[in-house]
Amino acid sequence: MTLIDLITAQSARLKLAGVSFGHGTGNAFDEAAWLVLWALGLPLDALEARAQNVLTADEQAKAESLVRRRIETRQPAAYLTREAWLQNVPFYVDERVIVPRSFIAELLADGEQTGTLDAWLSDTTRAVLDLCTGSACLAVIAAMAYPEIVVDAADISDDALAVAQINVDKHKLASRITLMKSDLLSSVCGPYDLIVCNPPYVNTRSMQTLPAEYRAEPNLALAGGNDGMDFVRTIVRDAPKHLTAQGVLVLEIGNERRHFEQAFPRLEAAWLETSAGDEQVLLLTRDALLNGSAA
Repeated sequence: MTLIDLITAQSARLKLAGVSFGHGTGNAFDEAAWLVLWALGLPLDALEARAQNVLTADEQAKAESLVRRRIETRQPAAYLTREAWLQNVPFYVDERVIVPRSFIAELLADGEQTGTLDAWLSDTTRAVLDLCTGSACLAVIAAMAYPEIVVDAADISDDALAVAQINVDKHKLASRITLMKSDLLSSVCGPYDLIVCNPPYVNTRSMQTLPAEYRAEPNLALAGGNDGMDFVRTIVRDAPKHLTAQGVLVLEIGNERRHFEQAFPRLEAAWLETSAGDEQVLLLTRDALLNGSAA
């Protein structure tokens, strides 16, 4: 059996089993390719060059075993491989954090090229906070995209901060990223020119219908209360005193735009374009936060 034949067969297994995707891949073939290549110790970009390589029986069995674990446990593939990629940057992950997938990463990585986020920053942007940092993926990508900045990365979870430390060390960014324990903004420093945050925002009804792969992730990092806005309300309330005069807050709220606008009807938000459209990530200036609170 060739490599491509094995991946095609495992893709069919995943599809038949009805597993859910969204933790690094969006379909059965890509998920199968990831698992098979990882099981065989091959780089993720090796498929095209090695598609017709004939595999040994042991290699085939090793790959099939990993796919079997994926189906039986319903764990995201990243938990099985202990690795996830975001904006072509590799991160260590395990069950202590959600799998990196924030659309804010696109805005950070492309900022200096497209200007989508860069247009809201300035030449004096230096201090950045990654709130609810989890694996520190946004902190790392921000530090890579903007070499002149320093980043504080905060989370309430000791487990998440332990994983974040692995990734900060992995990318040799300890001199520019400071990890800290904080219940939202309660213990952070600042003021910051930019705060990015992918908070828990899944509403109660949606939490009850999540596929098993998402339920395998820490509930603490997902559940946002009845309308998904419990933590967002606190962040919006407290952010102004942690921002510089020209500072901005970038929030990811997933599919909760309706709930966000119901919770903050007078808050002037700029909705930022990502690969998922313009309803997933929003930007709030300090002035907008202050004016919205006053209103």
